[in-house]
Amino acid sequence: QLQASGGGTVEAGGSLRLDCVGSGDIFSNYSIGWFRQAPGKERSVVAAISSRGLRTYYADSVKGRFTISRDNAKSTVYLQMNSLKPEDTAVYYCAATMGHYLTPSYDYWGQGTQVTVSS
Repeated sequence: QLQASGGGTVEAGGSLRLDCVGSGDIFSNYSIGWFRQAPGKERSVVAAISSRGLRTYYADSVKGRFTISRDNAKSTVYLQMNSLKPEDTAVYYCAATMGHYLTPSYDYWGQGTQVTVSS
């Protein structure tokens, strides 16, 4: 199971940190991705991290502003979001896969957490 938290409302230029806590299977076996879906748009990947945290991926739209990291001892993946923009407004989801962190197909999904950035 995955539990995402940390969403909220923030002004443009502000910061939020999202947490994704895993339970059940050995968390360190899984690559983790953060995805988002805005109203009327398809869900898209925001960032992803390999199982040991050695490799990361960022969508072009968030490079330089978002940082993904993980603490396997705490079964948690973090998404630090800085310099937030109104276009970052979306429901954010975390997901897990035992496959490659760049796979387009993730197996397990947490519930979403709403991020709203006001202008």
